[in-house]
Amino acid sequence: MTSVNRPIAHAAKDGDGKWREPHDLAEHLLGVALLAAIFAEKIGKGWAYQAGIWHDLGKFRERFQKYIRLASGFEADAHINGEAGRAPHSTAGALLACERFGKEGRVLAYLIAGHHAGLDDWHGGLNGRLDKQDSRNELKEALAAEPPAHILDSGDFLPNLKSIPGGGAGFALWVRMLFSCLVDADFLDTERYMDQTKFEQRGNWLTLRELTPLFDKYMAEISAKAAPTDVNRLRADILGQCRAKAHEAPGLFSLTVPTGGGKTLSSMAFALEHAAKYDKRRIIYVIPYTSIIEQTADIFRAIFGEAVIEHHSNAESDPGQENSQSRLACENWDAPIVVTTNVQFFESLFASKTSRCRKLHNIVDSIVVLDEAQLLPPECLQPILDVLNLLTAHYGVTVVLSTATQPALSTREYFDPKQNLRGLENVREIVADPDELYRKLERVDVRLPSDWHSPTDWDTLAHDISRHDSVLAIVNRRDDARELWQRMPEGTLHLSALMCGTHRSQVIRDIKARLKAGIPARVVSTQLVEAGVDVDFPVVYRALAGLDSIAQAAGRCNREGKLAKGNVVVFIPPKPAPPGLLRKGEDACRNVLHAVTGNPMERSLFARYFERLYHACDLDEQHIADLLKVDGQTLAINFRTAAEKFQLIRDEDSVPVIVLYRGENSEVEKWIATLRKEGTQRWLMRKLQRYTVNIHRRDALKLVGHGDIQEAFPGLYLQVSDWLYHPDLGLNPDSTPPTAISTIV
Repeated sequence: MTSVNRPIAHAAKDGDGKWREPHDLAEHLLGVALLAAIFAEKIGKGWAYQAGIWHDLGKFRERFQKYIRLASGFEADAHINGEAGRAPHSTAGALLACERFGKEGRVLAYLIAGHHAGLDDWHGGLNGRLDKQDSRNELKEALAAEPPAHILDSGDFLPNLKSIPGGGAGFALWVRMLFSCLVDADFLDTERYMDQTKFEQRGNWLTLRELTPLFDKYMAEISAKAAPTDVNRLRADILGQCRAKAHEAPGLFSLTVPTGGGKTLSSMAFALEHAAKYDKRRIIYVIPYTSIIEQTADIFRAIFGEAVIEHHSNAESDPGQENSQSRLACENWDAPIVVTTNVQFFESLFASKTSRCRKLHNIVDSIVVLDEAQLLPPECLQPILDVLNLLTAHYGVTVVLSTATQPALSTREYFDPKQNLRGLENVREIVADPDELYRKLERVDVRLPSDWHSPTDWDTLAHDISRHDSVLAIVNRRDDARELWQRMPEGTLHLSALMCGTHRSQVIRDIKARLKAGIPARVVSTQLVEAGVDVDFPVVYRALAGLDSIAQAAGRCNREGKLAKGNVVVFIPPKPAPPGLLRKGEDACRNVLHAVTGNPMERSLFARYFERLYHACDLDEQHIADLLKVDGQTLAINFRTAAEKFQLIRDEDSVPVIVLYRGENSEVEKWIATLRKEGTQRWLMRKLQRYTVNIHRRDALKLVGHGDIQEAFPGLYLQVSDWLYHPDLGLNPDSTPPTAISTIV
């Protein structure tokens, strides 16, 4: 059959602008099927193959063939009879699967019908779509075109739902994994035709085994330079224990090490050893905040070079740090080392969109390190634990819960079953004796309030803090940081999320430089300083918060053990935290510590704290587990609704403002000019992210009314008032200049 009349899947031009031989449709279907089956080797390769061979069955219909020739220009005189526009093609294969295999065929229907638009809900979505006359016509017309026999033949494939990984509880994840195999295979086979050069850039990575010598060399150099201090000897011991424990069978592990104990590099040592022992394919670091991601990714790039990809929601790959190969790997995570966020990792595991799901099959047989595991959001905790149990039990994943303050994640049952927790079981601790390690790394004295219900006013607090030359004060809210800073002596530094990322980075560099040089450094900060910012103060003041936050604050005090003991002072701030998670953390902390006379950082107290915190929270606030329950009679699942509701950060009322921060090496003026000229390109938004502050929508509307900001693009605001961004405090959402308040020092 000539290219003029044989069914085609795609058409493209060569570099010289001439149309090349079209992508044969039968070849595309077979290519996708074979590739999907490879990806699904341990998931269900028969299912993936069948989904691949039928995913574009609707493209055989005459209507689609005329459409693609007209749209591509491959045949200038092509036309479409009847309604103009695109010709649907993703329902025919779904209907054929249901007709051929009955109820079991609905699994394939989810995959095939969703391979462009994403996984749909059954009721009110896919069920209705399959029942439409237009869909039946699509299948009828596709079959009338007489596709090759090997396309229509399902061979010896017999769908069997009795071997689903995890049974009914694992059905939704299994379907999503198969969907990942199909959509990635479809993307890649299409790319192989459309852009051969791009396709050939993929997958040419060093293996984890080949990367291990680079890590060993780096660690040897670090060890040779390390001063012979007690802290460094303990870090070396932790590293050795991680290497040894890595030889245990895959599954769930915890790495419980106090802040400053070297968890990042030690967990990488565990992961590399474990990968070599059990032939794991990649290491995925999952981190709560983008600020820590950038820091961690930089550490790993210094060791492994381009084998590391950094992937998070506001990141289009930075050309200065990554190449085209690593940018491509962000699409499907086929690199050996991935550094990503909690949001990107977990929301992908509950996603319905093709772009989000595409990477999921590459999580199989990986090692996932959950950094700062205590920051898993309580309102999503139950579905998160459910998916971690499934990944470790059925998909060859090893999970490491890495933190100084291990959350209480084991199964618990209460009189009220709504408070029950389906937890993680058989979690093995990597460190032989965490309690002894904590005693050896005890570097601070923590002073608790004498009265848990009497707040300290800002003036008194500022007076007390100002008596110290170098001191860090951490509060819970941005307004609190502003109030306290205004009462502090001149030269006090400020950190909060009202400052853009570039500004915060500059201040953190200034803090570190002062501390290193022995220059007095007084700092007022929100809790963002607790998120992986490696600073070492002799004295830290911490507003009452969750016990884990107090422990993180203590980790910024006497971090390197240069003093006999650092001092941490917990105070009751003038205003309690607003109702919500912060308030629940305060209440749980007060409940646990109010009668404690010994060490408030005793490790056993954290389990009690997290139990109280979780008991006060709805651990599945959006009822994700119910949405993903499978109806055994219809195989109905609410994929799309669950994906929309599963959000780790609910900031519907938050809007981004690009601010005019004109500090050292600021390029904001250049990038704003480019934005006005070229619009919101993804690489440009990555640049501007470093000059962006998120504020509440009501504050943004007020600033628009005052003429201080303008909505340059839908949902994106630009600062236009010169004074709105304070050189110390950042953006001022009150639209009033800050007033200096003197304090007695």
